[in-house]
Amino acid sequence: MSILICPVCGEALSCENRIWRCVNRHCYDVAREGYVNLLSSSRKGDAVGDNKDMARSRRDFLNKGYYEPLAEAVADCLSAYSAQGDTVLDICCGEGWYTAYACERLSRSFYGFDLSKNMVRLAAKRKCPAEFFVANIASIPIRDKAVKTAFHLFAPFHAREFGRVLADDGVLLTAIPGRDHLFGLKELLYDEPYLNDEKEPDAEGFRVAERIRVRDEITLTDRGDISALFQMTPYYYHTPTAGMNRLSECDRLTTPIDFVLLVLKKES
Repeated sequence: MSILICPVCGEALSCENRIWRCVNRHCYDVAREGYVNLLSSSRKGDAVGDNKDMARSRRDFLNKGYYEPLAEAVADCLSAYSAQGDTVLDICCGEGWYTAYACERLSRSFYGFDLSKNMVRLAAKRKCPAEFFVANIASIPIRDKAVKTAFHLFAPFHAREFGRVLADDGVLLTAIPGRDHLFGLKELLYDEPYLNDEKEPDAEGFRVAERIRVRDEITLTDRGDISALFQMTPYYYHTPTAGMNRLSECDRLTTPIDFVLLVLKKES
């Protein structure tokens, strides 16, 4: 039985002949790529989030495995905190690389969603055994307490909604940038690079059960990969001209990657 609900009336959705329907006859067509758009607002998903070029750039970067240490840590946690057949949700799944990585290693019922249709379209094209849909993080079209384990990597945190869809004994994995994350990139961009403060999200209703440090070093020798990495960061929106000029001339970048993976459990 699907965990999806109608974004209009909240009733259960079922799929037949590539159309999701509820008892109130609200209908949502499955796109050619295999995903369904469940945005409840008037926004269509094309005009929000990353554009097509940025989505493809992110996909190509992640496909090269630069962030595999984080994906491996997420998969290990999913293995430890869920069982075969349990429902796993990728919150703000992007182009689906982390979901696909976990699908290859675990037998779970995977779901993933993002606000950006461009991202979800690429996720669905991976053809991994997961159900992908377009939705808003503030109003996730999933029934209450239907998710055993969820993971949430570098996206806005919505504690109330996460707590609603998560089972009482469920677990939420969330990643934050570690102290040294991408310091090599920041040395290139800024005259006075800074360390990250490792500020944890305001996770009201959750407690931290475990903190897992994930560290490695990556070397990028392709300008396209360096540009893709830059676009994936908040620095893309506020880098001075001098830093942009140095970036445009850079054809080799070595930097630490540093993450803190938080294992969160619902408070009783």
